[in-house]
Amino acid sequence: MTQSFEIKAFGNQAKEAELEQLSIQRRKPTPHDVEIDILFCGVCHSDLHTARSEWGPTMYPCVPGHEIVGKVRNVGGHVSKFKVGDMVGVGCMVDSCRECEYCKEGLEQYCEPGMVGTYNAPDPYFPGSPTFGGYSETVVVDEHYVLRIPDNLDLAAAAPLLCAGITTYSPLHHWQVGPGKKVGVVGIGGLGHMAIKIAKAMGAHVVAFTTSETKFAEAKRLGADEVVLSKDKEQMAAFKGKLHFILDAVSAEHDINAYLRLLRVDGSLALVGAPEHPLPVAAFSLIVGRKSFAGSSIGGIRETQEMLDFCGEHNITADIEMIDIQNINEAYERLLKGDVKYRFVIDMASLKGN
Repeated sequence: MTQSFEIKAFGNQAKEAELEQLSIQRRKPTPHDVEIDILFCGVCHSDLHTARSEWGPTMYPCVPGHEIVGKVRNVGGHVSKFKVGDMVGVGCMVDSCRECEYCKEGLEQYCEPGMVGTYNAPDPYFPGSPTFGGYSETVVVDEHYVLRIPDNLDLAAAAPLLCAGITTYSPLHHWQVGPGKKVGVVGIGGLGHMAIKIAKAMGAHVVAFTTSETKFAEAKRLGADEVVLSKDKEQMAAFKGKLHFILDAVSAEHDINAYLRLLRVDGSLALVGAPEHPLPVAAFSLIVGRKSFAGSSIGGIRETQEMLDFCGEHNITADIEMIDIQNINEAYERLLKGDVKYRFVIDMASLKGN
């Protein structure tokens, strides 16, 4: 039987219920585990969808949070990568099978049996219970799934890198974005603002697409070389056949064909946003120009550490608004309205002091 201890957390008991303070069990560290005092936790759009059971059945109680930054409190006897006092992060996964071809290739996010999500996944240590995320005092994770945070990064602003950062870095890296490449970023939000920063740091010429003229100055501030009002047909037509790669971070319904037309021959568009309904794709949007329409998830552990090191080298963090855990329900409502620039981050001292 797994030994455990009780901690404070914030979560909900049903999809209609607001998040409130709960008591949950964490396992005591096994020989390969790292116990982390959580200092900050980013608020991802998927937290809201999962808490409200909008992306399939949620296991309750649900304690969201997979953009975790904290300080190592304790390590198991066989831990070699970390020591007490280290500043570390935990992203969207806390385990995987480690035996399938994808795990062996460092692509744990595509683990064939399925990665173990940081929250709302069956907990292998507590059968019948879900994993609990970062809206909590502490977390215990196998050292393989723990990341090192570069010393020069602001810890709170680094938290969203564990999801928003790797979700955008991974496709930009995979499709070899860099000098000489023209890259489009569709949507300037939690994901899009990170994509602009990272693509620019990779050396690409970055073109941001937005439905709002009020975001032009913001896109330029974030590093975009050019900004296009996607509702303006003339502005869109000026980029027809010009872009090597497009990262689409929009989760609302939109005309994907309008963006596929902007790709050069052999260009690719990768979707990281998650619209509720399927996006119709015209065959000739792909056939003419040998274009590719793809998708991308997060990255594996090795690539996530690579992303963190890259962000440390280029001093890249998210633009954040800090909140107390007691304001999480209000933050969710604001998130639905797009009323955040560009990521909420919870100061977990507000839970520990409650």
